[in-house]
Amino acid sequence: MQESARDEDMDRLTGDARTVRQVFEAIPAAVAGVESPGEYRLVAVNAAYRALVERDEVLGRSASELFPEFAAKQLIDLLDRPFRTGETVTAREWRIQLPRETGPDEDVYIDCTVIPQKSASGEVVRLVAFAQDVTERVRERQAARRAAEDGPAEPGDIVGVLQRQLLPAGLPILPGLQIGGSYLPAGGGSAAGGDWFDAVPLPDGRTALVVGDVAGHGVEASAAMGRIRAVLEDRLDHTGDIAEALAAADRLAERLPAARAATLCVAAVDPADGRLTYCTAGHPPPLLIPSAGPARYLRSSGGGPLGTGTRFPLAVDHLAVGDQLLLYSDGILRRPGLEVAAGTVELAEVAADVAAGRALREDWLAAVDRLTTQTLELLVRTSGHDDDIALLAAQRTAPHAPLLLDLPAESEAIPAARKALDEWLYDLGSRAEDVILLRHAIGELVTNAVEHAYDGTPGAVRIRAECTGRGVVEIEVADDGHWREPWQPTEDRGRGLAMASDFADDLHVETGPRGTTATVRHRLTRPARLLSPGEVTPSPAPSDLPNLLLILDQPSDGRPRIRLDGPVDAATAEQLREELVVRTRGGTTPLTVDLTGVTHLSSAGVAVLYEAETRTDSPGRPFLLYAPPGSPAQHVMAVVALPHTTNEPG
Repeated sequence: MQESARDEDMDRLTGDARTVRQVFEAIPAAVAGVESPGEYRLVAVNAAYRALVERDEVLGRSASELFPEFAAKQLIDLLDRPFRTGETVTAREWRIQLPRETGPDEDVYIDCTVIPQKSASGEVVRLVAFAQDVTERVRERQAARRAAEDGPAEPGDIVGVLQRQLLPAGLPILPGLQIGGSYLPAGGGSAAGGDWFDAVPLPDGRTALVVGDVAGHGVEASAAMGRIRAVLEDRLDHTGDIAEALAAADRLAERLPAARAATLCVAAVDPADGRLTYCTAGHPPPLLIPSAGPARYLRSSGGGPLGTGTRFPLAVDHLAVGDQLLLYSDGILRRPGLEVAAGTVELAEVAADVAAGRALREDWLAAVDRLTTQTLELLVRTSGHDDDIALLAAQRTAPHAPLLLDLPAESEAIPAARKALDEWLYDLGSRAEDVILLRHAIGELVTNAVEHAYDGTPGAVRIRAECTGRGVVEIEVADDGHWREPWQPTEDRGRGLAMASDFADDLHVETGPRGTTATVRHRLTRPARLLSPGEVTPSPAPSDLPNLLLILDQPSDGRPRIRLDGPVDAATAEQLREELVVRTRGGTTPLTVDLTGVTHLSSAGVAVLYEAETRTDSPGRPFLLYAPPGSPAQHVMAVVALPHTTNEPG
């Protein structure tokens, strides 16, 4: 009787059950109710939901039964939060891959809101998810962005132009090592940043991978970044010595205030034997993702940021064939609402899933491109980001065999050589533009050999192509005929060499009684990706409450002591700098700084603390930083080798 009375009351408030069901079924957004935390089984769905997943029999099914493994894991992570916290969670333009019966999995973008339903006692008993398919909107914006990138830069896009100029124009294509990189600026791309990456082939056949972070944003930070990058690239290219290059960058940082406390990770990989030599100069260590086995962070090599008076010791590890190495800036770890320790764990888990092919299916991308784009997208899409993020990945691969052709000097040799060269270059990972240029260059040289080397007598033309450790492809076209000097180019003589020279970076011809060898050299690169909020969901709307840094006096025995509460980032770093100058009287009096309440310590904050430590920490006026074990500040200071204590002072 009581249950019947409750049903009648509910009918009076909401309408009869049949009408409510019809209204629920007609809602244009996909709606689903889920219960059973951990499994999340569907207990109610409407027509729009069934159309989205293109399945009818879904009631009672769990997330793991309805979606591919990685998509189910993402979905469960999203649902765990409102069940655990009792708060509504939203995700904008979330890319998921849905299985289709009539073809391959389909990329679908959705805006999703998950609302917890609570019992009278406040316990979360059910989640209701509302999802809107926004794939068409995202595709239109992506198409508009590609069209804009293909056209001339807009006058107001100074930031984008500056950022593209400061990033490498391309990453080298190398034998035995494949490299990919991506960069996502902070603030929706409205301010130039100080993060960067680079890959420099070294004289001894190794390749140096570099990721760095200059404190702050804006033109000053970008200019400092550009100068550090130029010094490193020049020294590495010339000597191949990591320690010498870091010492040169350190001297620059001592003279250039904007570069002081910049952090670096430099790793030199030998693709021949897999030896890895690296330095973490105040920077988070690289993540090694083996082809078999769990991912692991390399140990820190020690040493602090540039311009802080520290040394730069080197550490050694090893890459097996198939292993991937990921270098990154700390913006990927310090995402909104996430402690650095949790971000570090999450990066390793997601990167390992991407590297193993358990994430989004994009088989047309190289493994390093998937690692640097999917990892960033999957981590940032739901949390947002408020700092620049740079990712650089390298995978050790089996050496690419040279191309060797020995063809009869007949007209059929010309298309055969072009076809074989095209396939070899594409297997190497070359861009279409480089393939076209080299195809034309070699086509002209083979044509010369076929038509002019033998004067109609039988002969052969030999082609050899090889990619060097400096990222340059060398292609030789040789014959055993006689060289005829084209003193004056005519319609059918002498123009082939000129055209071949135009198509490649360098052309060298050697002639002699035993034949002619023409060698073409051309540097091969693959593009690095400068991402935009159109590709990765922008950060959530900022809170109405300002991010305040509180600086409070604390009682102490003798030595002055203050406590910091709140974020120490680009917005509050100058406030802290001024306060420390006053509190230490320009570095002449001691001070203890309690960082227990610091919620976020960015590179800008690290720079201020290093500056104060250098200025004040001398006999008679010690500068002591205290952060308890496991706190956000302690984690960061341990990574950047900033002197501090984890024991309560006094």
